[in-house]
Amino acid sequence: MFSIIQAAGWPIWPLLLCSVLALTLIIERLLSLRAGRITPPKLLDEVLQLTHAALPGPDVVQKLEQHSVMGQVLAAGMLSVLREPRIDEGRLRQAFQNAGRVAVHELERYLSALGSIASAAPLLGLFGTVVGMIELFGAQTPGGGTNPQQIAHGISVALYNTAFGLAIAIPALLFYRHFRARVDEYTLVLEQAAERLLPLLLRQAAARGA
Repeated sequence: MFSIIQAAGWPIWPLLLCSVLALTLIIERLLSLRAGRITPPKLLDEVLQLTHAALPGPDVVQKLEQHSVMGQVLAAGMLSVLREPRIDEGRLRQAFQNAGRVAVHELERYLSALGSIASAAPLLGLFGTVVGMIELFGAQTPGGGTNPQQIAHGISVALYNTAFGLAIAIPALLFYRHFRARVDEYTLVLEQAAERLLPLLLRQAAARGA
């Protein structure tokens, strides 16, 4: 590997940095976007069952908020009812929407950086190819002779950087698309959970207001 890096020349170092960053972001997102941390399968049913009887107390809502991303969204609606017992449907929906925006922003963390790496890696590889071609043409001596070692080095720089750029960009793009699809799926699940909890909270708000 070290000999390949030497043959690829100095343009390979930005590509190596991109590869390390891309791998770090991919691992971080794989751990952070697990379903258990975002939308636990039984959480919504438990919250609906609990809210059907009575509105939970502040301590229970606080634990729910710290449980998961879905818990944060559902707890936002509950806290709004606890703070404002006569809250109407419009303000309650707004509370859910605000919490949902924060949750989606958290889910999309680092995705723009991963997408940028997927876009920039082929360009960096192309830059290395251009550098290699410059060295290749520079191997031509004024007298018409050539320097075989310099020609070989120029070809190595051109080909290795192109290959490294594509090798980084392809998996980065695939994982970026995968994470975007997962975030969209989680967003839909959070919206549906808020819609299911909304009528129960409105009923509890009406009962508390009365």
